[in-house]
Amino acid sequence: MEAAGAGAATPSHASMVDTDDFDLSRLLNHRPRINVERQRSFDDRSLGDLYLSAMDGRGAGGYMDSYESMYSPGGGLRSLTGTPASSTRLSFEPHPLVGDAWDALRRSLVCFRGQPLGTIAAVDSSSGEVLNYDQVFVRDFVPSALAFLMNGEPEIVKNFLLKTLLLQGWEKRIDRFKLGEGAMPASFKVLKDPKRGVDTLAADFGESAIGRVAPADSGFWWIILLRAYTKSTGDHTLAETPECQKGIRLIMNQCLAEGFDTFPTLLCADGCCMIDRRMGVYGYPIEIQALFFMSLRCALLLLKPEAEGNKDIMERIVTRLHALSYHMRTYFWLDFQQLNVIYRFKTEEYSHTAVNKFNVIPESIPDWLFDFMPSRGGYFVGNVSPARMDFRWFALGNCVAILASLATPEQAGAIMDLIEERWEDLIGEMPLKICYPAIEGHEWQNVTGCDPKNTRWSYHNGGSWPGNKC
Repeated sequence: MEAAGAGAATPSHASMVDTDDFDLSRLLNHRPRINVERQRSFDDRSLGDLYLSAMDGRGAGGYMDSYESMYSPGGGLRSLTGTPASSTRLSFEPHPLVGDAWDALRRSLVCFRGQPLGTIAAVDSSSGEVLNYDQVFVRDFVPSALAFLMNGEPEIVKNFLLKTLLLQGWEKRIDRFKLGEGAMPASFKVLKDPKRGVDTLAADFGESAIGRVAPADSGFWWIILLRAYTKSTGDHTLAETPECQKGIRLIMNQCLAEGFDTFPTLLCADGCCMIDRRMGVYGYPIEIQALFFMSLRCALLLLKPEAEGNKDIMERIVTRLHALSYHMRTYFWLDFQQLNVIYRFKTEEYSHTAVNKFNVIPESIPDWLFDFMPSRGGYFVGNVSPARMDFRWFALGNCVAILASLATPEQAGAIMDLIEERWEDLIGEMPLKICYPAIEGHEWQNVTGCDPKNTRWSYHNGGSWPGNKC
């Protein structure tokens, strides 16, 4: 491709000192402009309108109705395999593998006191065999929950939401340290006592996880799924119960708590999300920030303004959304033009007018990026923190950014352009890679701690997941 050829012609070993002699903007002379009509973006104005409509008592739910109706499952025809079709006009007969997938999904259901509660299975991509585990992972159940909602089986999702909410109220300790009230479990399992005929739940808030890291994403997924359930079924009674309202408040209070941070993004430990092993995503990973943004939006729609304590939370949510959307769209976004700006950054700028606000050293730009970045397209980088920018591509964070309107319409189009331009690298003949590129050699040793499970192009390290949530 022309763009790839231009990138390949760039000497990746060029000295960063001689920036005047090598200007990346020369490669942008024939760069096609991304011209996407701006339909709706969750910008400052729409944030204010949404909050004011909620405060006026009209409720925030109606604000996004017209937008979300385009994507919500419709009451169309159902195929012979029991899967939904969005409309008669768009109905089609699915591939036979869809029926097999539903069979595998139903075999993986676990019941608690006679009611289906969640799924405890993964599928071996090579053999198709269902591999059962004894844990129901919150983040892993979300794709299954969306499938159940689209197939007209909301009770399974409702049971899951209520049981995980119950677990939130448990006391959570790791050694002698107590976790915050809003923490949701990473997973839970059903313990069956055949002699007494009693089922009990055992939750893991990180005390049993590899590395003993509490999940930062479970609460976000719970709020997002609650919004999906409400939107899909039209049943607002579940979300409006005092228990669910309190659960949302506890999660929001934990995330919006004031501390020493100077950024609106959430500071996280390695292994706190879908990438639940050491992979160098500590700091401000794109996945957590995108989920955080989406859950803030969902919480604003789910909270009742008249309920006690909700008005203050909603005001703080709106304030955070303003700051977070600006921060992510400005500092996490990377395209060819921005790469040229970073390439020419000055360092050690001590002033309020500094351009290089995070003191990113241009020499830290990896060589592979010059070949990977096309002249058309862009993406949100993996992490931005003081003197550190993780330039890796992470699929889940970028896809959720599109779904949540964290990405502007122009940025969303650019992300899809990037996937199209770098199809062979990001997809090829496999499902979308969870991240790109894979790390190897000394970098793999230093970043993962020589993790044998995350060798290059495996598992979280550039692996292709058939069950990828994207």
